[in-house]
Amino acid sequence: MSKEVVIKTDKLTKKFGDFIATNSISFEVYKGEIFGFLGANGAGKTTAMKMLCGLSRPSSGEAMIAGFDIYKQTEEIKKSIGYMSQKFSLYEDLTVKENIDFFGGIYGLRSEDLKAKRAELIKTLGLENEVNQLVSSLPLGWKQKLAFSVAVIHDPKIVFLDEPTGGVDPVTRRQFWDLIYDASSRGITIFVTTHYMDEAEYCNRISMMVDGEIKALDSPFNLKKQYGADTMDEVFYELARGATRKGD
Repeated sequence: MSKEVVIKTDKLTKKFGDFIATNSISFEVYKGEIFGFLGANGAGKTTAMKMLCGLSRPSSGEAMIAGFDIYKQTEEIKKSIGYMSQKFSLYEDLTVKENIDFFGGIYGLRSEDLKAKRAELIKTLGLENEVNQLVSSLPLGWKQKLAFSVAVIHDPKIVFLDEPTGGVDPVTRRQFWDLIYDASSRGITIFVTTHYMDEAEYCNRISMMVDGEIKALDSPFNLKKQYGADTMDEVFYELARGATRKGD
């Protein structure tokens, strides 16, 4: 049985003048897969993700995201994905309930559907007592889990996570990955960038970018075997050793 492809790129390229930020990248990502998109600062990860989310027009190449063309159907792409950044994408001056309602509305949930989703989300996260508190008052880990839950409240085909666990402790990071596994088990594709190489071990497959190009793409097990490494840190250092860029 063939896997359902939800992201497909072919020689996707982004140039800024003479600078090639993302150079002819080609890969596929499958339904329900946890796909790690890794690379050092300056590798081109952020540029690539902006193109895949429909926020930046490619210079050349092709891509289909959730079945939609990256050039012609950017609005359809935006409705079919969720997004969470390192800053957690929440409004600190709104309450937990207000944040849920705001993002549910942006993602197009109808009133009754949003009400049911809100109740389910609050119960799952154990936020019954905090529902009317400002998000700014929540501990960092709770903000993080709430931001992820809001990003998938509309059951998107794909959720893009841009370094979502930066600055949180290892225990909270592990709890966050439990949410990722749960979303993946429901068929949501996870496209995640991270600087933590231990988190790379949690992905089904990993792409490693260096200087705007994909230098390796495989499962963590196969990559470690290919490079004779014991950890993903060792694989990363081997691939990034010749990198020339210093900023993204």
